[in-house]
Amino acid sequence: MSKRLLLFAATTGYQVRVFADAARRLGLDLTLATDHCHRLEDPWGDRAIAVKFDRVAESLEALYGREFEGVAAVGDSPAVLAAAAAEALKLPFHPLAAARACQDKFLARQLYQAGGLPVPQFFRARIDDDPRALAARASYPCVLKPLGLSASRGVIRANDEAEFAAAFQRICRLLTTSHDLRRSHLRHLQVESYIPGREFAVEGLVTGGELRVLAIFDKPDPLEGPFFEETIYVTPSRASARVQQMLIQAAARAVRALGLRHGPAHIELRHNQEGVWILETAARPIGGLCAKALKFSGGLPFEELILRHAVGEDMEAARLEGPASGVMMIPIPGSGIYESVDGEAGARAVCGIEEVIITAQPGQKLIPLPEGASYLGFLFARGETAAAVESALRRAHAELRFRIATALDTVT
Repeated sequence: MSKRLLLFAATTGYQVRVFADAARRLGLDLTLATDHCHRLEDPWGDRAIAVKFDRVAESLEALYGREFEGVAAVGDSPAVLAAAAAEALKLPFHPLAAARACQDKFLARQLYQAGGLPVPQFFRARIDDDPRALAARASYPCVLKPLGLSASRGVIRANDEAEFAAAFQRICRLLTTSHDLRRSHLRHLQVESYIPGREFAVEGLVTGGELRVLAIFDKPDPLEGPFFEETIYVTPSRASARVQQMLIQAAARAVRALGLRHGPAHIELRHNQEGVWILETAARPIGGLCAKALKFSGGLPFEELILRHAVGEDMEAARLEGPASGVMMIPIPGSGIYESVDGEAGARAVCGIEEVIITAQPGQKLIPLPEGASYLGFLFARGETAAAVESALRRAHAELRFRIATALDTVT
């Protein structure tokens, strides 16, 4: 009999489809739990479970009487409900308290501090606080960020009190127009000192509370603000062996400080002359389609590795295949309505490019960061070196010409 796996996801889009395909290849009996059932094209028949990620107790009732051998999650809010479900079903996953801490930047900072990790100066503010008083309290440069959003949404650097006030008001508009403010972490934002340095991402798998690092990604583009849009991830890292070891040690300490126990972990870090600083830790794998950049022993996709680990398989022997790989999340150049793209054939013809995936759809409204939450698509590359991979991604991106209708003209 096939092992039954419960996948929590806040979308029925491309990332979930990749995990669904992985489950089919593994012969897993996959059930989707989502808050988008009314939009679902129902790729698994009529067995999707309707849940509300902000109503944990109510959603757990929908699982009553069901049995599974594993739990997995795509996204931050789904990871919280997956943790609650795993506790109720007595299945291995991250504890509920740890998953919640990952979704609350203020609580996470407190736990890092208690765990002996270096943290910037930070404080929490309410969206109805006086921005002038908060600006006077901050040290500059600083970064303002919503407590409960991910993928750099609402994250803005301020260099003085005037920029602070503008950033504060912009984040408050984002939160009050886009989210259910009954959720406490969406009524608050965090102010913290800006951390300079090179940025990295660590992708790992936690088993029994111990982190095993699977990949270290360089982020070669400078992320200095005022917004922090991520574009290119490349592995293996070109940092020195000493710096890489520091990144691994810091990531492991962050996992222990938060109390993560079983499942994927995605950790964002910065390194400078003072050491390694944790930016964020997520109780989930890397977002979007970026996991497609990682393949393991025998060509095993990262999604399959995660699902096999979720149903209890020992994945200790899995090793990242090289020599180098990377992904570009194609940024949105400006607000407007997506119309079309030219140059896909040229992008695919660039040496080293494995795949070009345009996820934007004609007629889709595009919103760039810091308010937006999506990309135009993804480019994937492999090569002999990380430098070659980065070059291929940049050359392929240069081939693409996007047509985005705006009020005045088009953006190319």
